[in-house]
Amino acid sequence: MSSKSDTAKPDTANSDTEGAPKSSGARRGPGRSGARRTGGGSAKARRKAARLAAVQALYQIDLTGNNAESVLGEFIKHRIGQELDGETYVAADPKLFAEIVRGTSARRADVDGMVSSGLDPQWPLERLELLLRAILRAGAYELMSHHDIHPRIVINEYVDVCHAFFAGREPGMVNAVLDRLARTLRPDDLAMPDPDRAAGNR
Repeated sequence: MSSKSDTAKPDTANSDTEGAPKSSGARRGPGRSGARRTGGGSAKARRKAARLAAVQALYQIDLTGNNAESVLGEFIKHRIGQELDGETYVAADPKLFAEIVRGTSARRADVDGMVSSGLDPQWPLERLELLLRAILRAGAYELMSHHDIHPRIVINEYVDVCHAFFAGREPGMVNAVLDRLARTLRPDDLAMPDPDRAAGNR
C-alpha cells in the first residue's frame, strides 16, 4: 500500500542539488517494502538485505525511542529471513546488519553532523521524514567507517534502499547528499575505479 509522505522532504532536480520540498513520490511502508524479494542468497544479496533491514531498524529506533540492542533483538528474532505472503526473502548478513545499526546509533552525533553538512541549509535533518533520515544516517555511517568498501558502492546501495521505499525524487536527493559526503570524507577513494563496475557486476 502506498501513502503520501506526511513530512516535508527536499526535492531534487538532479543528483547534485536539492530544491524545495515538492516531492510527490509515494512512500511505501517500511515493514512491507523492507521485506521485498532481494534476489538469491548470494553474499551480495545478503549484504543488500542487511542494509535494507538496518534502515528499517534505525527508523524504528527513531520512531519509538527504543535502544539499538532491543530493536536488533526484535529484528533478528522476528523479521530477518522470515516469510511474508507466502514468499521467503533473503536473510540479511547478520554481522553487517548489527554493525550498521550499532555503529550508527553509537556515533549518532558525528553521523548527524556529517549528514547535515551535506543537506541544503533550508532543509535541515530534523525536517526530513524519519525514513529518509535513517537512509542518510546509515549511508553516512558506512562512508565514515567502512573504508574497505568503495564509496560508490555505498552510495549506490543506499540509493537502491531509497528506491525500495520512495517512488519520487528522494533517491536523487540521497545520491546527492552521500556523494557530497564521499567527496569530503574519502576523495581519494572516490577517484579510484569502482571495483564492481570494473568487474561488470553492476
